[in-house]
Amino acid sequence: MTLIAALELVGLEAIRSAGAGLAGIAVRTPLLPVDELTERLGVPVFVKPESLQRVGAFKLRGAYTLVKKLAGAGSTGVITYSSGNHGQAVAYAAKLFGLRAVVVMPETVSAAKRQGVARLGGEVVLAGLTSADRQARAMAIAEREKLDVVPPFDHPAIIAGQGTVGLEIVEDCADVATVLVPVGGGGLAAGVASAVKALVPAAAVVTVEPEGAPTFARALAAGEPVTLERAESIADGLVPLRIGTLTFAHLAGRVERAVLVSDAAIREAVRFALDRLKLVLEPSGAATLAWLLGQRAGSVRGPVVGVLSGGNVEWEGLRHVLGDGS
Repeated sequence: MTLIAALELVGLEAIRSAGAGLAGIAVRTPLLPVDELTERLGVPVFVKPESLQRVGAFKLRGAYTLVKKLAGAGSTGVITYSSGNHGQAVAYAAKLFGLRAVVVMPETVSAAKRQGVARLGGEVVLAGLTSADRQARAMAIAEREKLDVVPPFDHPAIIAGQGTVGLEIVEDCADVATVLVPVGGGGLAAGVASAVKALVPAAAVVTVEPEGAPTFARALAAGEPVTLERAESIADGLVPLRIGTLTFAHLAGRVERAVLVSDAAIREAVRFALDRLKLVLEPSGAATLAWLLGQRAGSVRGPVVGVLSGGNVEWEGLRHVLGDGS
């Protein structure tokens, strides 16, 4: 038996329990119709804007679920490693429970995401450029300062919390036929796929990644997680060098397609969201929309729901993404 086959997967009961625990904490984000894409594709198209979530991204769901568990076990402080959104979510959750929070972030982190962590009371430590750099520094600090680690994706409680996105999709669109979800480390995709396939087995789950960081697509081809030599994209929340072992185990066999999108397509999607949907998305949050914008009638079964994972981008960053140098 392989390691992945031997891993215990998060079930629907755990996801529902996470949902109950998030009541009054997480915003229940709506399904918004995208009329232009509905007309173009010939099937109902909706987006679920987790950009409207507290702290600006879906990450709150998983972070709160695990921090709550650690607080109940007597933790006095937590640490994580994050490109931004997960760090803000952990800082927010830790503040609610009166815990110390340390967040290890890349040296290239945007001002908005760094300031977001600090504003929520988190202590920011900068380390290197890659997810591996951040993880190594966080683990060293955790051991030295006796802090509990809240990983960004590869943990059952994180997957269960993120899976509540999938629960809400099915509750709001019971006949959903295709669910699009972005992949970085895989926590969101793993949770959503687990919930959706448990409730609507016939629904197709399609994962979306940047062309410059195909962590899941490469792992799927290899049959196991692989480490990329490099990962680069304007979608900074989707560029880990390796998908999680546990998240991959949840996704393998549940995903119909693993698709890639270019940075140019992501830029177009950010602009489309602003112009047509009146939503501000960070590049990572626009990946599913980027893929949808490139589809034609008959290429996707509907109804379709695309998860827009986050909107943490500051004004200067948004101008840069949109190519506005004025």
